[in-house]
Amino acid sequence: MTDVWTVLRVLEWTAGYFRERGIESARLDADLLLAKTLGVDRVGLYLRYDQPLNAEELRLFRARVARRARREPLAYILGEVEFWSLAFALTPDVLIPRPDTEVLVEEALARGPEEARVLDVGTGSGAIAVSLAVERPAWQVAALDVSPAALAVAQGNAHRHQVAERLRFLQGDLARLPQEEFDLIVANPPYIPSADLAGLMPDVRDHEPHLALDGGPDGLAAYRALAAQAPSRLRSGGSLLVEIGQGQEQAVGELFTRAGLQGLFRRADYAGIIRVVGATRK
Repeated sequence: MTDVWTVLRVLEWTAGYFRERGIESARLDADLLLAKTLGVDRVGLYLRYDQPLNAEELRLFRARVARRARREPLAYILGEVEFWSLAFALTPDVLIPRPDTEVLVEEALARGPEEARVLDVGTGSGAIAVSLAVERPAWQVAALDVSPAALAVAQGNAHRHQVAERLRFLQGDLARLPQEEFDLIVANPPYIPSADLAGLMPDVRDHEPHLALDGGPDGLAAYRALAAQAPSRLRSGGSLLVEIGQGQEQAVGELFTRAGLQGLFRRADYAGIIRVVGATRK
């Protein structure tokens, strides 16, 4: 067999290698890793099927393939992910934004006033905060996270999308929200019960920050903290909007109601799963 590794040969071999290791999106992952290595998009790969890789390209690509084979998430290897049609830089210090979270952004945009003060709790990569700031130039957004490393990533993304002047980055725990009043408080908090972490896919369990995943014994610890503080941190008519895990809508709704919030509402994602729960301060 020839020792010439063309683009097509490399892609076919890598896709098969990934399938053997249980990676469902084997061909897509192979395409994206090779496109990253060669500095082209996927269409560019198709136009170069017969092009041989040089020694340095093979070295870089093999290193990335080895990382993916160890189930490191593709987004960390590529160094970025798309959210809300924007490119967000990532490191393993932050949770990878999921498309489902765009529903939370949609609800915030629909429910916030024309000029709003917004708090994004547990901002991570800044995906929610930056997306809101991009869409609403009149909004002032505060982004809170306990992790200095996460805040550094979020700040970089705010500069990347030219909204840094309208964002404040605050280091702190969600159990102690800033002593201010906001029109909107949004959060995609950790909601996985502690005992369920071991059963997660290895891509998530072994690589994404547990601080952003572990919701305590019943997965509701963050929602209790947010519900307890929301009445004193929201302006009259302001709303608390949170992303939830599947099946948590009733429990989270009860927490909000017991805290004195009103107008409870739920929003499903595009797969029909309730993904957002919200309520308003009278």
